[in-house]
Amino acid sequence: LWDVSLDGMKLIEEAESKYYGAAYPAMKRYHALRRKIWDASPVCTGYPAGDARRPTLLTLPGAKDRLDSLRSLVDEYEGALLRYVSRLMGSASYAEDVVQNTFLKFTRKWRKPFEVSPDASRWLYRVARNEALDHMRAESRRRRLHAEHGGEAMAQPTMPSAAPSDKARSASDALGRLSDRERELVVLKVYEEKSYKEIAEITGLSVGNVGYILHNAMRKLAAILGGDD
Repeated sequence: LWDVSLDGMKLIEEAESKYYGAAYPAMKRYHALRRKIWDASPVCTGYPAGDARRPTLLTLPGAKDRLDSLRSLVDEYEGALLRYVSRLMGSASYAEDVVQNTFLKFTRKWRKPFEVSPDASRWLYRVARNEALDHMRAESRRRRLHAEHGGEAMAQPTMPSAAPSDKARSASDALGRLSDRERELVVLKVYEEKSYKEIAEITGLSVGNVGYILHNAMRKLAAILGGDD
C-alpha cells in the first residue's frame, strides 16, 4: 500500500537526481522549459491547466503531431540559439531565460505549421535577438540606477564552463571591443554562418548596411587581433 505520508514529488526528484547524476540541474531546467512550451501551446486553448488536460489534448485532431513537431523544433534550434544569445550578450548567464521566452512567443504567435524551415529559423533568431537586446537594456538601466543611488556595482551572474583556449579568449576579448551593432553582425555572420540577406531579415537592416557594417567590423577585428590597435 502507498504510504500517504511520503512526498511523491520529492521521491521523483531524488530518483531523477540519481539517474541523471551531475547533469540533473541542467535536465531539470530543460524539462521545465518543455513543460512551459507545452502549457503555452495554442492547442491548449480553452482547456484546464496542468496534467488534467493532457489525455483530452492528445485526442484533439492533429494535437499529437503538433506537439511532436514542436519538440523537433526545440531539438533543432535550442542549442544554436543558446550559443547565439550567449555571444550576443557577452555572457551565458541569461541566455536560457531569453531562449525560453523566445520559444514561448513562438508557440503563441507562429501561425504556420510547426516545422523546421528557413522561415521558422529567421523568426526565432529575430525574436531571440530582440529579447536579448531588451534584457541588456533593462540590465543597463538597473545598473545605472543602482550606481546613481550610491550602491555597489552589481555582480553579474556567471555559469560554470570549461576554460577557454587562448585563441577563443582573444576572439572573445576582440568582440567585446566592437560596438553592440558590430558585434551582433559579426556573431551572425561568422558564428551562425548567416547570409547577408538573412542577417538583414533578422536585424531589420538593409543588405547594403549589413555589408558596410560588417566590412568595418572585420577590419577592426583584424587590427585588434593583429596587435595594430
